[in-house]
Amino acid sequence: MFSHLYRAVSSRVNANLFSSSAASSSSPSSYQKKVMAVKDTVETAINGNTITVFSKTWCPYCAKAKKTIAQTFPNLKTEIVELDKLDEGDEIQNYLQTLTGQRSVPNIFINKKHVGGSDDFHAKLASGQVKTLLAVA
Repeated sequence: MFSHLYRAVSSRVNANLFSSSAASSSSPSSYQKKVMAVKDTVETAINGNTITVFSKTWCPYCAKAKKTIAQTFPNLKTEIVELDKLDEGDEIQNYLQTLTGQRSVPNIFINKKHVGGSDDFHAKLASGQVKTLLAVA
């Protein structure tokens, strides 16, 4: 019973933390500034690159996806964000969960569209969906 209640409250709290419509009495608190900076970091990476991968350096699924991207699309503007190398990595990963429903890495975007993780990316690559996403730009 308590875990269900916790999940319900937790999801509301997380939604409010990352909501752009959250009311503020005056200037943003330091916590709100950090949340806004995380959101800006994620959106800048996604919007400024053809391919964006949120990754961790030790993750074998991330390594597989990054290798495939480097070999298959060497000339595309790609950004790899290594979450375990950033002080705000956990906050970015939490924001990505709010944004995409996926907290695991890699978390891959192509032309501002969420593709999913490594298995999702490789399946979409094999089916031609990645090529379609790249042609949209």
